[in-house]
Amino acid sequence: MNEVKKPKKPLIFYYLIVLVILLLFNAIVMPRIAQLRVREVDYGTFMSMTENREIDKVEVKDAYILFTDKEENVYKTGIMDDPELVDRLHSSGATFSREIIEEIPPLLSFFLSWILPIIVFIALGQFMSKKIMQHSGGRNSMMFNMGKSNARVYVQSSNGIKFADVAGEDEAKENLTEIVDYLHNPKKYSEIGASMPKGLLLVGPPGTGKTMLAKAVAGEANVPFFSMSGSEFVEMFVGMGASKVRDLFKQAKEKAPCIVFIDEIDAIGQKRDGRVGGNDEREQTLNQLLTEMDGFEGNSGVIILAATNRPETLDPALLRPGRFDRRVPVELPDLSGREAILKVHARKVKTAPGIDYNKIARMASGASGAELANIVNEAALRAVRSSRREVTQSDLEESIEVVIAGYQKKNAILTEREKMIVSYHEIGHALVAAKQTNSAPVEKITIVPRTSGALGYTMQIDEGTKNLLSREELENKIATLTGGRAAEAIAIGSVTTGASNDIEQATKLARAMIARFGMSDDFGMVALETVSNQYLGGDASLACSPETQAEVDRQVVALVKKQYEKAASILNENRASMDRLAKFLYEHETITGEEFMAVLNS
Repeated sequence: MNEVKKPKKPLIFYYLIVLVILLLFNAIVMPRIAQLRVREVDYGTFMSMTENREIDKVEVKDAYILFTDKEENVYKTGIMDDPELVDRLHSSGATFSREIIEEIPPLLSFFLSWILPIIVFIALGQFMSKKIMQHSGGRNSMMFNMGKSNARVYVQSSNGIKFADVAGEDEAKENLTEIVDYLHNPKKYSEIGASMPKGLLLVGPPGTGKTMLAKAVAGEANVPFFSMSGSEFVEMFVGMGASKVRDLFKQAKEKAPCIVFIDEIDAIGQKRDGRVGGNDEREQTLNQLLTEMDGFEGNSGVIILAATNRPETLDPALLRPGRFDRRVPVELPDLSGREAILKVHARKVKTAPGIDYNKIARMASGASGAELANIVNEAALRAVRSSRREVTQSDLEESIEVVIAGYQKKNAILTEREKMIVSYHEIGHALVAAKQTNSAPVEKITIVPRTSGALGYTMQIDEGTKNLLSREELENKIATLTGGRAAEAIAIGSVTTGASNDIEQATKLARAMIARFGMSDDFGMVALETVSNQYLGGDASLACSPETQAEVDRQVVALVKKQYEKAASILNENRASMDRLAKFLYEHETITGEEFMAVLNS
């Protein structure tokens, strides 16, 4: 439930309050202060002082009489019915006055009229500024910095990031090495008439090391490195983002040669589609960026690097030659790249001798550089929890399972029946995979619940890196995915909810075969599905008529059903082996691929 906040009053409200207080002060308090100088006496004393000629000035009011003595002391007495009062006062030498009491002495009047209001207004201003800062969280102070770029400047030293610290991206490093050479020896390029690209766009999935590559370029070239995120250019007021762009490039030109790195450039570089009510601030920022990139001379020594996960959303004007001339793909590392990345990160921790990094790399198929770094760190944490001083092979293998499926759930208690069902389910996957050709060998099977929600899993590892998959291999994958459900149906005569993730993956793979890979006999080489955001999960959507979509759905169902029947046939043919393996897994909870094959062949 949202808290209903009391609306804030404008600043003029508080100043009006102070003005009213000052008016009341002058009308009520000041006369009171003046009255403090008056001494009240009775009428007899007044008569005596008149007869003794001690009165200097006198003022007769309707309700009282004010008079002073020769020393200018002020007295007050009540009025009486005395017709001869005026004559006696005149005879005594008193002087009649209209105003005996001054409202206040000059010095005090100056203080109260000028100094006190100024003090009050200053105190009010201090109080209000504190309140505003508390409520706005310091936003007022930021008003003075609007239009200034908040770029972070890194001047790499000998201890900075180098290309040796970035592994698994040899093609990207080769492209960027040329930039480093240009920053060191620009004359070599100008003599032949060659000019470096003004901008390089690093594209790839998250965690592949785009930002680290940009810092490595600065580290190798040993030049200033300006780093700023694309979202930092977007401001509430139109024109502020463009001002930040101007300020950033002004600083860059002053420190040339240097590198300007804009991370997540798609925040300001999206296509201008001309929609009414669009973000004028973002478009003005993009226009200013385009202008600044056109304004560079060939020998300015300023190289612009940018990174994004969504290159397809960028404006064509940003990608044309003369701006971002070169696109550098930073893809997920292959097997050798993963092995090299693991070795780089393993240098930061103490490891036991004899670790097989190739096996770890094969187990971590599809992992990015950031995920591999996390795997090594998780292995180090596991070694500390086990009171060991070195990271072992088992630590790294377990850390891969942690990254893939989460930690083991210590408090998850399965009933005996559930445990047996999960055993049959996982053995169904493994047995179908083992009995098919062109399937990845089984590495590990476990029925220990994980924090990701999985009650167990079967790990398969390819011997090498596969860049192409045949139709038969894809069908085998679908059959393996359906093997868990088929094993449940055969062993217990019913099905459970444990195959939900298998069903999702099998359906997705079957739809891709028919709609994207052209593996349908009816549709042939016709693309019925488009993929967007290829680096952010690859969202797919059908691009065909409703009738064709219905036919695609029918063929997807038929393909998955056919592979399910194939898996069920394999399991029925090897029913005795399935029962024996399920019992073995039930007793041991976790078995290796070698143990699985030994029991299967026995």
